Amino acid sequence: MTGAVVITGGCGFLGTALARRIAKQGVTLPDGRRLSVSGVHLWDIPGAQVPDLPDVHFTAIDIADSDAVGAAMPADTVLIYHLAAVVSGQAEADYDLAMRVNLGGTNAVLAAARAVDHEVCVIGTSSLAVYGSGAVEPLTEATPIQPRNTYGVTKAMAELVMADYRRRGWADARTLRLPTVTVRPGKPNAAASSFASSIIREPLAGQRAICPVDPALAMWVASPDAAVRALHHAPSVAGADWPAFGAVNVPGLRVTVAQMLEALGERRALVDMQPDPQIAAIVGSWPTLFDTRLAVSLGFDGDAGFADIMAQAAVA
Repeated sequence: MTGAVVITGGCGFLGTALARRIAKQGVTLPDGRRLSVSGVHLWDIPGAQVPDLPDVHFTAIDIADSDAVGAAMPADTVLIYHLAAVVSGQAEADYDLAMRVNLGGTNAVLAAARAVDHEVCVIGTSSLAVYGSGAVEPLTEATPIQPRNTYGVTKAMAELVMADYRRRGWADARTLRLPTVTVRPGKPNAAASSFASSIIREPLAGQRAICPVDPALAMWVASPDAAVRALHHAPSVAGADWPAFGAVNVPGLRVTVAQMLEALGERRALVDMQPDPQIAAIVGSWPTLFDTRLAVSLGFDGDAGFADIMAQAAVA
């Protein structure tokens, strides 16, 4: 079958990699049909750098503007990836923007999906930040969510809206709780966890980097390739097999910052320790160990070890 795929935040590194994979491999829908994509629609902010991919359509859009989102949604849309979000550090600095984009944007996308067809599959991305600290590890999908920062709060609220659309049958809404993705390409962004990429990426390029947290801090991480594989796989799971609430914890690795630094070898000398209490408080509230048997049973997989993540970073 043919149909349109929409990726919000589509010009970011995950959206671009996902679009490239879909353009090359196609994608499978929940009913088992293989989608021969009639067009990948990348939505992002004005001025975003549009990747050079075949049959890609770019739309500059305010994701929280429900009228604009509804008007831009292609009539033949069968699959939506909602990746657009205000990240953790920026969310903590600008509460109103975080609420408007992370919650308002989710509402706008879901409403547009509902207007197209109740069978549209919507894959949303969430974060381990919805849990907060203090929960007994390893965490599962049944662990209560008690976020400790604005980013986690807005992501938790978005999860609830996604789940209600799923319950009502207004969309096949599915949420992936992604680990911290490292090593991200490009430059540092406003995410509190951005250092988890820069302390690897910059030294590998022969540049200095700053580590703002105690090396003993543990993190739950996944490589970019593992994150893209999860996104690509998510719509292929049969609707009857996906959990009712709709949120699934994607497999990751528990690794300490010290272990990440050790993996640099001699390039460890390029990392300067400069504690930042605000970053440490945000990242330190995130859990570090998950039971992902549900995800594995649904066909998701993860990285074999941190060496695999380092190998990806070295060739990026």
